[in-house]
Amino acid sequence: MTTTATHAVPDWLKLRDGALKPGVRSETTFVLVGGQPLYKLEVRPAAGTFACAVSNTVNGKRLDDPAAAFPTADAALAGGLERLRTVLGW
Repeated sequence: MTTTATHAVPDWLKLRDGALKPGVRSETTFVLVGGQPLYKLEVRPAAGTFACAVSNTVNGKRLDDPAAAFPTADAALAGGLERLRTVLGW
């Protein structure tokens, strides 16, 4: 599906000592801040498109837009990261 190796860490995340780390499954990417995995992004197929589930790893709270759909898995990951940035106000 998608891998973190093909997706660059956004500047807004780098500014906050952030990084991306692939999960065990290829559809999962963790967002680390200060070395801690604080958010999980999961790219999922959705009726011929892709969605990205974004959740807080500490409390499990979902942060994604359930109506958001993307044409590719890479676009879904980028959209999930943008959603996270917006929710966090960064």
